[in-house]
Parts: sequence; C-alpha cells; structure tokens
Amino acid sequence: MSTMKKKYIFTYFVVPSIALSFVLSPFVHVANAQVDPTDPKVIQQRENELRAELERIEKEKAEVQKTLTTTRTAGASLERDVNILTGEIRRAELNIKEKNLRISTLEGGIVERQKTVAELESKIEKNKESLADLMRKTNYIDDFSLPEFFFAGEQLSDFFIDIDDFGSIKREINGSFAIIREARGEVLSERELLEKEQVAEIDTKKSIEAEKRTVAQKQTQKSSLLSINKQTAKGYEQVIAEKERQAAAIRDALFSLRDASGISFGQALEYANVAGKATGVRPAFILAILKQESNLGQNVGTCNRASDPDSKKYYNIMPGPNDNSWRDDQTIFLEIAKKLGRDPLDTPLSCPLNASTWGGAMGPSQFIPATWKSYEAKIAAALGVALPNPWNPRHAFTATALYVKDLGASSGGFTAERTAALKYYAGGSWSLPANAFYGDQVMGHTANFQTQIEFLDDVEN
Repeated sequence: MSTMKKKYIFTYFVVPSIALSFVLSPFVHVANAQVDPTDPKVIQQRENELRAELERIEKEKAEVQKTLTTTRTAGASLERDVNILTGEIRRAELNIKEKNLRISTLEGGIVERQKTVAELESKIEKNKESLADLMRKTNYIDDFSLPEFFFAGEQLSDFFIDIDDFGSIKREINGSFAIIREARGEVLSERELLEKEQVAEIDTKKSIEAEKRTVAQKQTQKSSLLSINKQTAKGYEQVIAEKERQAAAIRDALFSLRDASGISFGQALEYANVAGKATGVRPAFILAILKQESNLGQNVGTCNRASDPDSKKYYNIMPGPNDNSWRDDQTIFLEIAKKLGRDPLDTPLSCPLNASTWGGAMGPSQFIPATWKSYEAKIAAALGVALPNPWNPRHAFTATALYVKDLGASSGGFTAERTAALKYYAGGSWSLPANAFYGDQVMGHTANFQTQIEFLDDVEN
C-alpha cells in the first residue's frame, strides 16, 4: 500500500449515504487549541461525534415521518392540517441540517483532496527537473568520444569511473520515469475523486435551496390556517375550497407542446409520471425538457408544412444519402411518415438553428429521425404499442424520459439533470458556455414544476 493511500485509509465511512472526512463540523468542539488535527485519536473523536449527530437527526426524521403518517389518516380538520404542516416543516428543517453536515464534510474532503493533488503535481515537476538533469548528463557522456578522452588528458581510471556513473545515471533515469508514471496515475485518481466530491457539494447545496423553499411555502400555509378562527368552520372550508380551485387551475392549464396540439397540465403530468416510473427520471424534469423544447420552437420556428417554401422542405433541411453526413435522416423520415400514414410534405419538422446546422427534429421531444429510429423498440416496449409516433404526446414523453435516462438524469441530483439537459440539446458540445442557457432554463422550469406537483400532492392528501 502506497504512502498516499495510507493517508486516506480513515478518510471515509458511510453513514446514511454520507462520506465523512476529517473536518471539524459545527457539532464538534475541541477545547485544546493545540490539539493536532491529524492525530488519529482526534480524527476518530470527530468522526464519532459527527456520526452520533447524524444518527440523532435520522432518528428524529423517522419519528416525524411516523407522526405525519398517523396524522394524515385523521379526518380533515383545521387542527389536522396545521399539525401536518408543522411536521412537514420540521422534516424539511432536519433535511437542511443533515445536508449542511454533508457540506461540512465535503468541503473538508475537497480541501484535503486539492492539497494531495497539488503535492503530487509538485512531486511530478521535481522529478521532471531531476530527469532533465540526468538526461543532460547522459548526453554529456554519450557525446564524449575516445579521442577526446585522450586529448583531454583524462586518466584511464577516471574514464572507467565515468562509465560506472553512466550506468548509475541510467538506472536513476528509469527510476524517475517510474516515479512520474506512478504519480500521474495517483493524480488522475485523486482528480476523479475530487470532481465527484465537488459535484456532490453542488448537488447538496441545490437540495438545501429546494428544502428552504419548501419551508417558506409551508410556513405561509401554516400562518394562513392559524389566522382562521378555530371556531369558524366556514373559514376552514373556504381555505380548502380555495386550494382545490388552485389545484384545478393548475391541472387545467394548457401545457404547450412543440409541433403538436397542447394538452392540459394534468394530462402532461400523468404522462410524465408514467414515463418517470418506467425510467427513474423525475417527472418534473421530464416536463421541464418538453417545456423548454416548446419555448425553443417559438424562436427557431417550424418547417416542412404544406405552406412552407421549397427551402424549408424536409429534403433541404435534413441530411440525406448524398450529403456526406454520418446519418441519412431523409430516408428514415420518409419511412416513419409512411408507417404513420403522414404526408411527408406536410408534417412539421424543426427548422435549422442557422445556415451551418441541420433541422428536421420531430414532435414534442424533438428527436431527429435517426435518433427516433434507435429508440423505437424501447418506446414500444415501455408503452406497449406497436408503432411509436413522434407527434403523439404520450409517446414523446416516454421518448424524452428514455433518452435523458441514458444521458444520466435517472441518477438524480442537480448536476446530473442539468448535464443530461445540455446533452439533450447540444450532444457532444454540451459543455460549451454558449449552450449553458438551455440547462439553466430547464432546471428553472424543473423547480417550478416540482413546486406545482408538491402542491397538487398536498391537496390530494
């Protein structure tokens, strides 16, 4: 086991999916300022105190959840609803406290990991300098010919000493190469772990933001209920009626879809729930992708309709067999249109973003024909249909969910979802700053939809 690996043997252990590192959390107090933070006993004490605090939080969360479950079974009443909100607020507060602990541990681990990477890179640089010096020495000996030796007046014994030195230098060179190779491997490993910890920190902070929004919303609802005269049943009935009215308005609101007729939000949520259950992707995120595509369509427009000029027809906006492209979308599009009984000259397709790009994406999910064909079997299996249709909203929701699952969205977390959204939009160019707007807007829509979904759940429960 290498020295570096020994350094991290105590760094992490798992407590409710939390990686614990050697940091002084807000719940750890060391009286003696002279205590060595690298002392194994001090490290163990910190870990024990942090673990105890996390266990206490988990225990209280379980108790709160148990109380909530029991309270929800009671008949509808003002007192019941206030108690539910009180429990939900406390649960969210405990989640925030737990996540702040995670951030404390992650930040400490990141600092240590960055320090290790810097030390390893310094080690590599030093060995590079040493290697360069050794190489200069070998060049000096290699370039020293026998006639030069005699003319230089060297003693024969000195020459053979230099030969011995030459062999030693070559052995040192090989040793330096080995050290550099090993250090580079360790740097790559440490950087990979560092990146994961940094992503976890970002995701945890975003999760805390969501929990804080939940607390604020629940506090507002609780204050509203408490302001009602407990003796006035009519006041409580009015609150319930208003919530049901708002829920109905949310469900009935039009959910616009790209190149297809809009549907109600309630219907869209139903499709997203089915697709989410089949793929593990959050329904709010599926809705957000489709909303973003619909919004984008307002900017880039639609082509290949009966009234469109020849320049906007499918054979001019998507690559075909003679366009030296890696895909032949024209042929696949004609196959799809024929199977669905659609007129290939009057079926909406996306226009190119600019003169240097192709268009031709189909329906609400905006799949290009080649991509749709590669997902047809999966869509058919997930929905139990014989012929997937890119312009059918239900099929489009499932297609989007399957695709973003393959792009990593089902793993959850802000970073995974945002990255999946960017790849959905830009493919291999997803990390370019020019495309960041798409991921940012999708995550904004996701947060809004999640709030609406939670409100509907509250009303139903």
